[in-house]
Amino acid sequence: MKPKILIIDDEIHIVELIKFNLETSGYEVDIAYDGLDGYLKIKENMPHLVLLDWMLPNISGIEMLKKIRNDQSLSDVPIIMLTAKNMESDKIEGLELGADDYITKPFSIKELLARVSTVLRRYNINKENVENILTVGNLNVNLLKHEVLKGNEKIDLTLKEFELLKLLLENKGKVLSRNYLLDKIWGYDLRKKIEGNDSTEKYIQTIRGVGYKID
Repeated sequence: MKPKILIIDDEIHIVELIKFNLETSGYEVDIAYDGLDGYLKIKENMPHLVLLDWMLPNISGIEMLKKIRNDQSLSDVPIIMLTAKNMESDKIEGLELGADDYITKPFSIKELLARVSTVLRRYNINKENVENILTVGNLNVNLLKHEVLKGNEKIDLTLKEFELLKLLLENKGKVLSRNYLLDKIWGYDLRKKIEGNDSTEKYIQTIRGVGYKID
């Protein structure tokens, strides 16, 4: 898995240039052209870093920054502001409201990549760490530490609960059969004991009526 970066900027040619260079440098990139769409994408996909333009349609970048920092589930998302504003007072305002860094347009791609790398390193986000973390929305599962965080709140799970959650996240969007879950989490012998000779009960029932599934 690659570190995920969300670009929120309404200047299409700048977005395309940044996206190309970030992807070439090994990042996974998503884009939004206005603040409201960008906010929804942050909530849904929880990027590892946001590149946020100051001047956006519908809602300004600075208002977006306030909104993100006031949302407990998003307050720790690293944010670099992109802006044509080069007044010292503007930079100070952005930093005081919670931006991690500030890049003034026009900027060089090398500078942008260096600042992205620096901010991610500050948050201890790198390819190795990302590969060991499963994320859905504001839920983060650290496979190395066997730790589950919902936003900033730690969730205590038993070993089997952790393994079940891990399995569901790794198969996001799929319906997993009862037999599959029993085999993977508890092993074949327990499944045989539970089922006996009854082969008709194929799925663990949920509200959906078909089996466990994480969308």
